[in-house]
Amino acid sequence: MANELGRSTSPYLRQHAGNPVEWREWSEEAFAEARERDVPVFLSVGYSACHWCHVMAHESFEDAETAAYLSAHFVSVKVDREERPDVDAIYMAATVAMTGQGGWPMSVFLTPAGEPFFCGTYFPKDSRAGMASFRQVLEAITDAWQHRREQLDGIGKSVVEQLGAQQPAGRETVDLARAVQVLKTDFDPVDAGFGRAPKFPPSMVLDFLLRHHRRTGDEDALAMVAHTCDRMARGGMYDQLAGGFARYSVDGQWIVPHFEKMLYDNALLLDVYTHWWTIGADPLAKRIAEETADFLLAELRTPEGGFASALDADTEGEEGKYYVWTPEELRAATDDADWVIDLCDVTGTFEHGTSVLQLRQDPDDPERWARVRETLKQARSARTYPGRDDKVVAAWNGLAITALTRAGIVLDRPQYVEAAERAARLIRDVHLEGDRLYRTSRDGERGSADGVLEDYAAFAQGCLTLLGATGDVEWFRTAEALLGRVLAQFVADGSYFDTAADAEQLVWRPQDATDNATPSGVSLAAEAFTTLASLTGSDRYETAAQQALQASAAIAARAPRFAGRALAVAETVAGGPLEIAIAGDEGTAELRRVAFADAPWGTPVVAGALGLAVPLMEGRGLVGGQPAAYVCRKFTCRLPVTLPEHLRRELRTAG
Repeated sequence: MANELGRSTSPYLRQHAGNPVEWREWSEEAFAEARERDVPVFLSVGYSACHWCHVMAHESFEDAETAAYLSAHFVSVKVDREERPDVDAIYMAATVAMTGQGGWPMSVFLTPAGEPFFCGTYFPKDSRAGMASFRQVLEAITDAWQHRREQLDGIGKSVVEQLGAQQPAGRETVDLARAVQVLKTDFDPVDAGFGRAPKFPPSMVLDFLLRHHRRTGDEDALAMVAHTCDRMARGGMYDQLAGGFARYSVDGQWIVPHFEKMLYDNALLLDVYTHWWTIGADPLAKRIAEETADFLLAELRTPEGGFASALDADTEGEEGKYYVWTPEELRAATDDADWVIDLCDVTGTFEHGTSVLQLRQDPDDPERWARVRETLKQARSARTYPGRDDKVVAAWNGLAITALTRAGIVLDRPQYVEAAERAARLIRDVHLEGDRLYRTSRDGERGSADGVLEDYAAFAQGCLTLLGATGDVEWFRTAEALLGRVLAQFVADGSYFDTAADAEQLVWRPQDATDNATPSGVSLAAEAFTTLASLTGSDRYETAAQQALQASAAIAARAPRFAGRALAVAETVAGGPLEIAIAGDEGTAELRRVAFADAPWGTPVVAGALGLAVPLMEGRGLVGGQPAAYVCRKFTCRLPVTLPEHLRRELRTAG
């Protein structure tokens, strides 16, 4: 049989369509083939912007001899982890349980029943000290399958039993003060961030600390945010020419990036920098927020209006080639090269004397830097552009919709709100069928993978945020339908699952409350249900939010760095939460801006014409013929105000 990936909607899978390996997509047909041939399944999981995925593909999957061996002894299945996070979660849990570590590419060997019996990540083509070659692994697996089959079957069953035996979360409450104290001990006071290299942008933790500072006045919390945001934005992890953040910093000083740019990172960081600006009006915060939003619109927006998943780290087989400079390249591009070399610390960070551009201090001549920046950006555009994974993921677009909407209102950039609404329409019109949400699309064509909890919750929150910006009740109805399905399909006995009850049945139904690179589905559900409960007054939604937060309490107590979104939502709840209703069809722009900027971050806002069919708006009318804002808790409202400065004062006293 031939390689079947050419029919896939996943750009990552299509990258492998030309491999001599007879790849299958994840399907019942692939496992039926394994049962019929009585061979194991080789499962390879990765994503398009993954550097080591490309390396293993070039070394092994493009090799004819390796491909022939795989075809003879295995059914080979390729999975895009971004398209099938449920499959990725199950087998990553198995990989970590069996090896003590995980990563991508993930290489797992399964029985035809889908039970994992041997796990690993990257295997080189040639053996190295302490690491077998991929061919040696394949031969050892084949020998064991033929001569010790019963043992492998037993391992697979045992692993699945252990995964299934994991206990659901308890019913603890989130301890916010303790979480802050633990984070203070983990904080790097010199280079900022938390822990040691590699350093990932701790966007959700920073959001939590900003919300905590707003509620309590904790200056240490704000200082950790300011130091970290400053160092991230001025280092090499941030693209000083076009905006946007790379995935993480290899070193502890935020200098050397792993160059892939992910939609979710930039959406989450856009929200953090916008939030930071509302607290201290730091010019750096505003600049980075605007540049990051502009990057999303310029480089990740698809023709259909959604946002693509990622830009690759590699160009022409070399990581970071598009982004780095030598002094000679700078001199060829601009007459201001010597000034730039000093300003941007071009000292030969990498081999071949190349460097990323840093901006450790503001330029002494901002207008000169603006001209040079544009010149260098134009010069860089002549290089081979990184590959773009242009599949649209519902959850990550939901994050972008929320961040762009808030930034558009707070920074007075209506184009950001327009972009958010266009993306939301794409998700609604292409991904949504009734109340059933599909995870991905590409070129306006819906993928086949069911949405998981994070897709429903993140998109619902995006819709509810748009409601406050646009007054379009359709976004409220969409969110309520999505969250109704969450209650019906993702919750059982008060516990949340990452997959729906009516989704494909895998060897284990994952439940992961960890906020890692992206917020967990259950943390996002806590946020969306908190917002919906505030807009409706529904005890049912409030209970759903409380149960979702309880799922993260143990992680928040033990390792708050991995519960950032849950902690942020818990801060909103601890503050009341407030609810803001703005009545009026016209003349409400400044009231909306104050509501989004000056209320505790994440405060539910609804604004629109009289009679808007949202429960919080009932009975909220104009005052003296003027638009009016109502600041409420549990639907009990203070006296309405009509002036932005009066709303700002109300928010200070209500908080």
